[in-house]
Formats: sequence, C-alpha cells, structure tokens
Amino acid sequence: MKSSRDLIAEYSLTPNKALGQNFLTDASAIERIVSAAAEPGLSVLEIGPGLGALTFPLAEAVKKLVCVELDSALCGILERELPVNASVINADFLKTDIGKISEELGGGEIVAVGNLPYYITSDIAMKLASSPVGIRRMVLMMQREAAARFTAQPGDRNYVPLTVLSRLRFRVSVLAELSPASYFPQPEVSSTVLVFDALGSKLPADLPRFLKAAFSMRRKTLINNLAALGYGKEETAAKLKSLGFDPSVRAEALSPEELLSLAEAL
Repeated sequence: MKSSRDLIAEYSLTPNKALGQNFLTDASAIERIVSAAAEPGLSVLEIGPGLGALTFPLAEAVKKLVCVELDSALCGILERELPVNASVINADFLKTDIGKISEELGGGEIVAVGNLPYYITSDIAMKLASSPVGIRRMVLMMQREAAARFTAQPGDRNYVPLTVLSRLRFRVSVLAELSPASYFPQPEVSSTVLVFDALGSKLPADLPRFLKAAFSMRRKTLINNLAALGYGKEETAAKLKSLGFDPSVRAEALSPEELLSLAEAL
C-alpha cells in the first residue's frame, strides 16, 4: 500500500490549503481509526478520502466502501489505485444524497468516516446527524476546537444545535488526540478523533429546524425565538410550565433531553 507521501511524490501533487488538505500520516492513528470503523458486516462511507490513508486499509477491512472527494485530481488517483470493492464519487459531500450512497452500499446500516476540514466540520456533521439513513457509527477527525461542540454541556458557549442533535442520536466518545505532526503538511492546530455510536433514537423529522430556531438568538428566551416558527408565546409558555421549566428559560440552559421533550410537546 502506497503512503500519502509516496503518492504526492509520484503524482507531483501540491496539497490544496483552501480545501483543508492535510493528509493523515500517523500509522498508529490510522490503525486505531480503521479498527474503530470496521464494523463486521457493515459497509463504509468515507468523506474526503484525500490520498487514501484510511481508504486503502478500510477497503481491506470492510465488504464495500464508497468515498466522496471534491478534488478531481485526487479522485483520478484513487480510481487507479483502489481495489474492486471501493469506489469514489467526485462531488461536494454537502450536495450529495446520502440515501443514494446508502443504496449503493446495500441499503442497510452504514459506518461514516471522515477527516473533516475545519471550515465545514459543523455542516458535514449536521448533515450526518440529521440524515434519515441508518448510521450505526461515525468516526470523525476534526480540529480540537470543533470537537468541543460535541462534548459541551448546557450553558457552555460551544453548546449549539449540533451538540443537542448529536447527543440525542449518538453516544459520543474521544478515540484519539492528534498533534500537527500526525499530518502532512502539518496544520497549525491539533485534532481530535471522535466516535459516535448510534443510540437507536427515533427523533422528530423537524427537530433540526426546531433547534435552529431555539438557538437562533442566544440572548433571547425560547418563547421569543420559537415565535419565528409560528408558536404562540402563550402556548410556548404553557408548555414550558407543564414541563417544569421557567418560561424565561433560554435554549442553552436546557439539556438535549429537555429540548427534545419541549419539541415533542409543541
């Protein structure tokens, strides 16, 4: 198996900073991530495979693998190097249909893996967390500061809709902390690898929209923020009281479970 450094030299590549291309080269980290992602009998969706540091060992460990890569040059390299049970889609993941990818992978539960660029980490994670597709597990690398959003507690500045949605759908744990030396070229920040194990929760389809409105203006109360969705202030106040919450409460003060209870009540 060729390393990212080998492929960069062979194809005379220059990593694209605008696309957040910092390729994982830490052999120990690669082994741990692949081990966490290789669920028996499940196929894998990889987001942003780059030069295949995870892709090639994943292809050896799972029955089927589909990768989504934005950089057409890297797609061409992967297509020439990948084994028959792996394929690559040249597309922007945020514009792809996860349902169609799931069908290509067999239609059952899948595992999602990715080294996420910082500038779109939240967008990608939100798309995955809100997808109706059965995702059994996610193993995601991201900048350490971005990872704090998934472990934040009510009242923290990093406590956002993504925090709530992720924690209602997954059990989140830290797999590894990676220094800049784990990548080539080296980024200026450290990274964290998080594992998301599905809880099997059945969530309202419009919950992401509800949470976006609830947190839209952090200094405003839930009653005021939810008015934008058409909920009457008196109705919201009554529901809050019935659940034992102060009518002047803000979204950031409630736990994920409490916010879910309010969404279901409304």
